[in-house]
Amino acid sequence: MLPAPNLDDRHFQDLVDDAKRLVQQRCPTWTDHNVSDPGVTLIEAFAQMVDQLIYRLNRVPDLHYIKFLELIGVELRPPAAARGQVTFWLSAAQPQPVIVRAETQVATARTDVADPIVFSTTRELEIIPCEFAHAGSHPAGESPADMTAALAGPEGFRCFSPSPVVGDALLIGLTNAVPYCAVVVRMNCRVSGRGVDPRHPPVVWEAWVEGSGWEPCEVGSDDTGGLNKPGDVVLHVPGGHTASIIAKQRAGWLRCRLVEALPDQPTYTASPQILSVSAFTIGGTVPTVHAEVVRGEILGRSDGTPAQRFVVQQRPLLPSETPTTLTAIQGDAVTEWTEVSHFALSGPNDRHFRIDRFGGEIQFGPAVRAADGGLIHYGAVPPAGAVLRLEAYRTGGGQSGNVGRGLVRVLKTSVPYVSTVENRVPAIGGAEAESLADAKTRGPLLLRSRGRAVTAEDFEQLARDVAPDAARVHCVADTADGGAGVRVLIVPQVASDELGRISLRDLDPPAAVLERIASSLDARRLVGTRLLVQPPDYSALTAVVSLSCRPLFDPGEVRSQVLRALYTLYHPLVGGPDGTGWPFGRAAQSHEVHAALARIPGVDMSREVSVALFSADPNSSQRGPASQRIDLAPTALVYSFEHQVRVRK
Repeated sequence: MLPAPNLDDRHFQDLVDDAKRLVQQRCPTWTDHNVSDPGVTLIEAFAQMVDQLIYRLNRVPDLHYIKFLELIGVELRPPAAARGQVTFWLSAAQPQPVIVRAETQVATARTDVADPIVFSTTRELEIIPCEFAHAGSHPAGESPADMTAALAGPEGFRCFSPSPVVGDALLIGLTNAVPYCAVVVRMNCRVSGRGVDPRHPPVVWEAWVEGSGWEPCEVGSDDTGGLNKPGDVVLHVPGGHTASIIAKQRAGWLRCRLVEALPDQPTYTASPQILSVSAFTIGGTVPTVHAEVVRGEILGRSDGTPAQRFVVQQRPLLPSETPTTLTAIQGDAVTEWTEVSHFALSGPNDRHFRIDRFGGEIQFGPAVRAADGGLIHYGAVPPAGAVLRLEAYRTGGGQSGNVGRGLVRVLKTSVPYVSTVENRVPAIGGAEAESLADAKTRGPLLLRSRGRAVTAEDFEQLARDVAPDAARVHCVADTADGGAGVRVLIVPQVASDELGRISLRDLDPPAAVLERIASSLDARRLVGTRLLVQPPDYSALTAVVSLSCRPLFDPGEVRSQVLRALYTLYHPLVGGPDGTGWPFGRAAQSHEVHAALARIPGVDMSREVSVALFSADPNSSQRGPASQRIDLAPTALVYSFEHQVRVRK
């Protein structure tokens, strides 16, 4: 952006001095220039007014710049709303379905310094009751067998092969398919599954999904000790769960499958023995958004003229996945109007309107005078006297909605039989509205790219246009197969705990965001350019630090401050040398840790400070050799994994 010129750089004192010099030239007999003189008082009064005029004059270039941005169609982006999931837990299993209506409100707890952050469910949730119906055993490479009758005997049945192998599975059939529900599978197991670590058995729970096969279930809790003692397994069933026929029995099937153990993970040497099984539904999970839905808002009456504008009561408006609908009511006549992004393709009979979401303004098509004196209408005009009603819109959003897991626990809308709510995953994607300074930077880029993605900056800017909920966007060349491609790396808006820790799975952008970006960029890329939109290749890093604290400082508090400094330094959003996130592909070096430690008051830098960096594997918790430098690929981003700090007195 070109710097705006300062048209007049004089200030108040400069104006006063200029006036006094003129007085000396034109009125030499006036020699009392002290502030007590009435003439000097008048000079200062006029200088104050002229100073205000100069200030407004110097604002003219900024005003013109903004008007130019409006001419090329640049509008401030509205905020983005954080999205997450909330589980509704029933007070007890119910014999009939429990319905959680769409737009049910849940919130964080109110504190002394912060108001609650309110979320709304985005669709209806049906918590479907179920019971245990069938059990089966499916040894690897063999056909499944129905073992329901064996549960009537005292010995039950072995759920795996006598010598368990990878792929053996225990089958549990429910009376109903329970998509999006939380199911308790209560089992009475005998201590016979020898060889396994009961705290970490090598098994996964899965549900049958029509068209996709077996999909994993999230395990909320498992106190069966690896199917070795009586207990409950709480499963969160995926949304596509359907009934199917297995072992000649139709049921909503779940299975517990034996998988390959990790290097240091023991596996079964003998099969667990299942004595009895029961099941029931205890809750359900539904998506939420940090927004409030406003329905049926009356905007006002049309006066029948083109280019009318109406302002909604609550703004800004959040982006919507589907076009917003507006209704014009005049007597018994009701017409629907459709939202469009611009009026360039709208004819005089098209009932179109557009929304300035940041300003909260509803706009109708203009009429432009042609060369022959006639008017060209870009869009129809609501008839005079018609009442305009906006059917629904969402307002809210912002970074405050990026809350950590377990913080949304207040049910604001009463739902029968629901006792508690809980967000088992963080809400991510909340972003503030675009600032005017950012819009000024975006304007020249928009003119240069003209909606086409050619350079890396074009890909990044166009991705931000369609996904304001992405915290960081970075484009790098794809060197595979000759390098005729690009990779667009997306980091979502995420929340961290009090130390700055972030779960690795929380850094995966939502699939809908990746698809939205890929679809938009695919239509704007050059022919022959391969496009890949994905999260960065995260490189886990563990810093092991040993240091001494200064006298009169609490070692425990110093340790917390050091951990906070380490997680902040390598944070993907607020870390790095400039506080805007650790740079992509930048190597991590130990001297940067020393610099961060030197800013902590309780750290005694005069004594020995030991820093070692380790590359790590988050899945196995294994660490590589100690190093003073960890190099990263251009597509990689550092990820903090379990830093360790030892503080000596």
